[in-house]
Amino acid sequence: MSKAKKALLQELGQTHLFDGWGSKPSAADESRFYKQIEDLDASYPGGLKAYVDNGRKLLADSKAGVNPLEGWTPSVPVGETVAYGTPEFDEVEAAGMAAVSGGGCGFVLVAGGLGERLGYSGIKVQLPTQLTTGTTYLELYIRHILALQGSGAPLPLAIMTSGDTDAQTRALLDANANFGMRAGQVTIVRQEKVACLADNDARLAADPKDPYKLLTKPHGHGDVHYLLHSSGTLDAWLESGVQWVYFMQDTNAPSLKVLPAAIGISRRNQLDVNSVCVPRMPGEAIGGLMKLTHADGRTQTANVEYNQIDALLKARYEEIWGDMGRYGEPRGDVADPATGRSPYPGSINQLLFALGPYAAQLHKTGGTMPEFVNPKYADASKTKFKSPTRLECMMQETPLPISPQISPDLPDYPKSLPPSARVGFSVISNTTAFSPVKTNLADARAKSAKGEPTYSAASGEADVYASACEVLAASGVRLPPPVHAIRDGVGVVDTPRVVIDPSFGPTLAAVRDKLPTPHAVSLAQGSTLVLEGDLTRVRLEALSLDGALVVRVVPGADVTIRNLRVSNKGWESPTLSDVGELTGGEPEELAIRGYKLRKLQTRELIFDQPGVYVVDDGPLGLPALVNSFSLLGVAVALAAALAGMVLLRRSP
Repeated sequence: MSKAKKALLQELGQTHLFDGWGSKPSAADESRFYKQIEDLDASYPGGLKAYVDNGRKLLADSKAGVNPLEGWTPSVPVGETVAYGTPEFDEVEAAGMAAVSGGGCGFVLVAGGLGERLGYSGIKVQLPTQLTTGTTYLELYIRHILALQGSGAPLPLAIMTSGDTDAQTRALLDANANFGMRAGQVTIVRQEKVACLADNDARLAADPKDPYKLLTKPHGHGDVHYLLHSSGTLDAWLESGVQWVYFMQDTNAPSLKVLPAAIGISRRNQLDVNSVCVPRMPGEAIGGLMKLTHADGRTQTANVEYNQIDALLKARYEEIWGDMGRYGEPRGDVADPATGRSPYPGSINQLLFALGPYAAQLHKTGGTMPEFVNPKYADASKTKFKSPTRLECMMQETPLPISPQISPDLPDYPKSLPPSARVGFSVISNTTAFSPVKTNLADARAKSAKGEPTYSAASGEADVYASACEVLAASGVRLPPPVHAIRDGVGVVDTPRVVIDPSFGPTLAAVRDKLPTPHAVSLAQGSTLVLEGDLTRVRLEALSLDGALVVRVVPGADVTIRNLRVSNKGWESPTLSDVGELTGGEPEELAIRGYKLRKLQTRELIFDQPGVYVVDDGPLGLPALVNSFSLLGVAVALAAALAGMVLLRRSP
């Protein structure tokens, strides 16, 4: 092995790697060096030769300032914007669920990151989505997939891990029995790192502390496509009947809420690639999805990074804005007068592929992805780097291939699809669909002060509650209007604290079925509603909530909340500094938020045995009477048992 790998390094002009070895390197040192070379060669499509060749070309383009966007004219791509809760939404959601049933959709979770930037030492998918129940992102995703699955065929999940997250991800799944997924339903593929490049000649960088080791860094989440192909996962999914593949980020709690509607839009528009987007405001730090037409007639749909949009649009404004040019200077990243938003939807790395053409194209390319390089130059000559760089790839750049430094010569998907292939977008407006958690508390405060989205643990938690309230409101439940609040310096949207397990209804239509009289359900500002457990046989008919209510249900329990009135002190979220607990020793999940959860009073209904239950407070608040009069309690409990109704304990 060592002779062959040494010859390879010599062929690639990498003999500098041997300069620091000395005259007699030990067999152990040589062995671990060549083992790393072998691993790097095996984990990259085309091996180290392809990596070095690609690096030299991209570094040359970077030094020369090549801009692949030159000569391209943007326009709005194929796609649809559908408002959440409207009849049109109901139509596309139903069409999407018809495709999901029977195992028709596979899910891909990109989970290679740690939470260090947030101040959290664990893996990001283990972060609590909110403090109310502590449900982690991974558990939430799996429970939502299981709710979509229902009693149908298993919906498969693939998780891409990294060397940093693989062991912890597997341990989290093992400790929780895959959160309910069957054995074999979850596939884990592990991403490896790539070698660092020391200069414009793409010389591999040795570790300055160890001459027998190369410096390596992550290649980017675009590796997921190569791994799904090379592991045989996509072929196995095709054989099992999967038709669609949905890609998700590690911390975006509402991401599955819009999936059925997105599939419905893909079906209606016959999209091979659907970028699930959000409405974008001009200047917002989110890439824009554009159809790009070259002067030579070529077209492709691409994610253009936000810092490139304004210049691209100004260069081509006449073709886009027509006679609006008469108002003065060229118009760049500005709002469409008809909507007040950018005409280009915001790309958020939620991707929906038709599996057949996706898998077929990866077979043609071997999973090779377009890459970019972003060296930090030491000076204007661009001859030296401040530190070694590496090639990178992004998940969205495989189906959406244009970015400022991507080589146009690399094969990718769907650039080489036939002209009949359709690439477009879907936007579900008027709802929370994008709420990543990636900003630490200090930076979130600074962003909040500027009026920018914070994408923090605090905003992510608030959006969990807001998203649940949106579902209830679209079902007809009476809710107070959202208000703006500041929590430890971070602005959030404040709504009732609502956490509902996805088994209550993975779609808006399913939730509406569980709320036959939604006008009889109301939540006051500051209230907390928790419905957790197996909610497949739970109906909520009438509820007046001003405080905190927790309902827990085991599988096999059929529960109807016929009439329930709750009024108590509820829960609150004081900041750690306000309660004198900002000591540096607080749990990380609290420290990254800056606040805690204080439970003052709670009404708790626990259904811990299978059976048929009806909860009815009656006109006088019956359970309170039962708790006060033991003889009446015995009689009522006996009558309730005969009628199938059980009276439940309450916490004070």
